[in-house]
Amino acid sequence: MAKPRAKPRRRVDKYTNRRTFVTPEGVDLKLDIASVGERAGAVMLDIVIIVLTLVIFTLFLVFVLMGGGKALAQAIAMIWLLGFFVLRNGYFAIFELGPRAATPGKRLMKLRVVSRSGSRLRGHQVLARNAMRELELFLPLSFAAYQSSQGLGDIATGLVGLLWTGVFALFPLFNRDRLRVGDLIAGTWVVRMPRRSLSHSVATNVAPEQSRYSFTDAQLAVYGEFELQKLEEVLRRNDDHSMIVVARTIRDRIGMLAAEGDEYAFLEAYYTALARRLERGMLFGKRKKDKYQR
Repeated sequence: MAKPRAKPRRRVDKYTNRRTFVTPEGVDLKLDIASVGERAGAVMLDIVIIVLTLVIFTLFLVFVLMGGGKALAQAIAMIWLLGFFVLRNGYFAIFELGPRAATPGKRLMKLRVVSRSGSRLRGHQVLARNAMRELELFLPLSFAAYQSSQGLGDIATGLVGLLWTGVFALFPLFNRDRLRVGDLIAGTWVVRMPRRSLSHSVATNVAPEQSRYSFTDAQLAVYGEFELQKLEEVLRRNDDHSMIVVARTIRDRIGMLAAEGDEYAFLEAYYTALARRLERGMLFGKRKKDKYQR
């Protein structure tokens, strides 16, 4: 009697959230979109940091204006109303405009903001996505809190506020890129950026034909650890088209001519020299994360 055939197992693609992200250098980084849980965790961490900052300022005022009575109460109210508004708007924008494009909460969750076009994240994109956060989250919650504090709140007001916040909060669940409305308008993604160490697995030894390539410190200072890791991926894939595009881009960037058809040797030599330079810097406590870090 023949044995019944086993049902084929359904293959699960672990790269469901992976997206193509081609940099101006022609490298496809294949970034992973952050999950809703990761993004929510990062926001909660950032809010905790903001609230702790306000608490510290409040305790400082209590110490300075001890016994101030009404003046102390007004100063504390100003901190929590005006200070919270300024902090939550400036905090997100300032950190995301930095070279790491991530708030402390995102960095703890190993996330960062990138432009969906593949170009460098621009200031107007950061301002747009964070301005929308006011409409998505803080404005309805602030309005409901004010109404309640003045004794004007009712069930209808609370329901409207919760419904407004809920619609925007659930929006990332209904699109494949887990975008907030702010991300949709600004043209941004929030992606995972796991920390990885430098590797010499691709170019441990420089072949004799590569020894003719020598690079100045200025030519190696153009790129950092992030680009080194992506260059390693290009070398591993050994795809002719990718190597031609990347080699031409690097040569143009550092102002160095090389013979056509010698892309692999050029890239491997540059990879080896860049890795050695970055690791020398680490010995002296100097790290260059990516090409945007001065």
